[in-house]
Amino acid sequence: KAVPPTVSGTRDASQTLQLVLERLDEMKAEDIVTIDLAGKSSIADQIVVASGRSSRHVGAVADDVVEHLKKSGVKGIRVEGQPHCDWVLIDAGDVIVHVFRPEVRDFYQVEKMWAGGGKGQKSDESRQRRSS
Repeated sequence: KAVPPTVSGTRDASQTLQLVLERLDEMKAEDIVTIDLAGKSSIADQIVVASGRSSRHVGAVADDVVEHLKKSGVKGIRVEGQPHCDWVLIDAGDVIVHVFRPEVRDFYQVEKMWAGGGKGQKSDESRQRRSS
C-alpha cells in the first residue's frame, strides 16, 4: 500500500507536530490533544487542539508557536483569530493548531467534530501535567 504524501508535500509532518507540541508544552498550554488525519483528509495530516488560561495566554501561546514554526523554516503559515484571542487557528500546512480559551473550546467541541476522521490522543506532556 502506497503511503500518501504529506499535505504540503514539503516538510515531514511529524517534525512540525513535534515542534508544535514542544512549544505548547513550553508555553504551558493545557489539555493538549492531537488528532491524526494522515491519509484520511486532504486538509492536514495532524490537528492539535490546546487551551490557554485567558485571552492573553492564548495569544502568547499562538505567537510563540508561529515564531518557532517560522524559525524552523515552515513557509506559508496562516493565522486566524487574532487580536481577540478567544480561538486562534494556525495553519502550518500539514499541521493545524487550534488554541482556545477553555469556555470557547467547550462551546465549539472541535475534537468531537473530527472524532470520525481521526483518533484524538492527549499528548504525554498534557497527561503528565494533569497528574502532577
